[in-house]
Amino acid sequence: MRNLGKTNMEISRVGFGGIPIQRISQEETNIVIDELVKQGINFIDSARGYTISEEYIGNAIYGKRDKFILATKSMSRKYEDMINDVEISLKNLKTEYIDLYQLHNVKINEYDNIFNDNMAYNALLDCKKQGKIKHIGITSHNVDVIKKAVHSGKFDTIQFPYNIVEDQADEIFKEANKKNIGVIVMKPLAGGAIDNAKLAIKYILSKEYVDVVIPGMDSAEQVIENVSALNDINLSQEDIKDIEEIRKRLGNRFCRRCEYCMPCPIGINIPMNFLMEGYYTRYNLKEWAIDRYKTFDKKASDCIGCGKCEEKCPYDLPIRDMLKEVACRLK
Repeated sequence: MRNLGKTNMEISRVGFGGIPIQRISQEETNIVIDELVKQGINFIDSARGYTISEEYIGNAIYGKRDKFILATKSMSRKYEDMINDVEISLKNLKTEYIDLYQLHNVKINEYDNIFNDNMAYNALLDCKKQGKIKHIGITSHNVDVIKKAVHSGKFDTIQFPYNIVEDQADEIFKEANKKNIGVIVMKPLAGGAIDNAKLAIKYILSKEYVDVVIPGMDSAEQVIENVSALNDINLSQEDIKDIEEIRKRLGNRFCRRCEYCMPCPIGINIPMNFLMEGYYTRYNLKEWAIDRYKTFDKKASDCIGCGKCEEKCPYDLPIRDMLKEVACRLK
């Protein structure tokens, strides 16, 4: 347990990421939330954009709200839209206040505008004055946005992808920690590309300047496995060797399945195509991956090269070239 930056909120260093809730039922969500209580995980992060995630979490924590620090976020940029989203989050989560409300996935060309009078940041300030939210944070996939946020002094927390193969935020995390700004790590498994969850979380928690890591979890078994990383966060020589192997294997050209590239104008499910390639190349499930690929209505081979996906990718991936590689491997 530790304080989340200057918020004085005492949180578990392993938190709960609410993205996978979308693919399970309310009953299964209840089981996961109950396991969080058993394992001492008290930090929950969701988002307005995660379809039914907030609602399922709200139902599951009803009657035990005092056991959790609740964080959620919105991609709204205008004042009234953000006010409306906060109200929806309060209703969904069945709570009178939200501990941390974050501006979600802020892009570099949006950053300066969010502070204007009729924009989202001022909406969150007003919600804070009214007691509807306690603290204001920001999330992004662009490290320059996080740098500006840390230097601004306007945010209590920052949230950014960080894992064995993505450490570009290392220096700004250290600076944020010195400024007593809470550091929240998302995408600890690089969007599923890293299959050793315990090692991935252990690696992140070995960094003293990281406050909390929020892996997505959709089962009690995953909760137990992820929490077990807390037993020993000191990296052994064997751990370091395994980490280097993961870095060598993955490199920087891989999809994190954030789906910001979607929708494709002609209907290709881009992340799903990359996922099948991952099963083919990383999990040695070649025949299964090819069979699944054949069932897709629109395949990587159907790409028309318009480039709209690359314009939206927060990781600047060469998606068109990568789709060509998928088509070549899985044809």
